[in-house]
Amino acid sequence: MKKTALSLLCLAFALSTASADDLIKGAMKKNWKPEDAVAKKVGKGEATDAELDSLIKCVQAICAATPPRGEKAAWVEKCKALVGALQKVKAKDAAGVSEFKKANNCKACHDVFKPAAK
Repeated sequence: MKKTALSLLCLAFALSTASADDLIKGAMKKNWKPEDAVAKKVGKGEATDAELDSLIKCVQAICAATPPRGEKAAWVEKCKALVGALQKVKAKDAAGVSEFKKANNCKACHDVFKPAAK
């Protein structure tokens, strides 16, 4: 149920009229922040195929959004690296988890794309 809810949440964000900032914040809050976050499971090699599918769709939705600051081309490049790594994890490629950990560098994205705190 939780996996389906995450998938539906990401899809709803992608299809709604919510701003790119809301889409990104919502995706981060659901998939990266909780103790049992899907991204944390991926890094440990514990994510299920359904969780990986959900996270791939979510990152693809984020990729289509315009970043709050920074260049769109750099944003897309980082998102594509993350999707590629997730796809390798799903395909059981031995390099997948390490590539995910490299691509899943919060500071690298936040420094370039996250707006300054208000």
